[in-house]
Amino acid sequence: MEHVPATYQALQIDAIEEVLPLLQILDGMNVTYPYKEEIIPYLTALDETARAIGAVNVVHHGKGYNTDWIGFRDSLLPLLHGGDKRALLLGTGGVSKAVAYALKQMGIGYTLVSRNPNTNAIGYEDLTEAIIKQHTIIVNCTPLGMHPYEDKMPAIPYHLLTPEHLLYDCIYNPEMTRFLRMGQKQGCRVKNGLEMLHIQADRAWEIWSEL
Repeated sequence: MEHVPATYQALQIDAIEEVLPLLQILDGMNVTYPYKEEIIPYLTALDETARAIGAVNVVHHGKGYNTDWIGFRDSLLPLLHGGDKRALLLGTGGVSKAVAYALKQMGIGYTLVSRNPNTNAIGYEDLTEAIIKQHTIIVNCTPLGMHPYEDKMPAIPYHLLTPEHLLYDCIYNPEMTRFLRMGQKQGCRVKNGLEMLHIQADRAWEIWSEL
């Protein structure tokens, strides 16, 4: 393997303003929850896809990119059945925006579900049996299931799930969240976000290497 004169490390910030000195000294970075939308005003430019999505997870020399959507798309494709025509997206943050963009590119319709429903999203209390049946793909784009919310899961009617459903959790640690375990009990196809993470990371490295 070729040696690369670079280091990659986790940097914790407590407020988005703390990213400013990092942008000045680092050639590139990944951006994770909860800053994928908040970082945009601090960047010098956005590539076309990141602008369309409205969220950034990769930065190179002050310019923002989004590779989450590629990771989601490429990890989801092998799992799809012919009947998978619509998806429920649980959450409306930066990850949800990337997932929505990927689904659009794949020709799959989606409905947003939010704790604060509005004209663009329905509430969890609106998830009827008919809606669950129509949407065979259900994607958790919330932090419920990851630290410090390991004992939490989105409030969907799990008893209505069937083996026709695919539950995809963008969380990868822990490997099996409560959301996925509940889907398994109902015979659903289940997938965590680890492959999504790996694929987006490969594309991020290409960006850092090419530009």
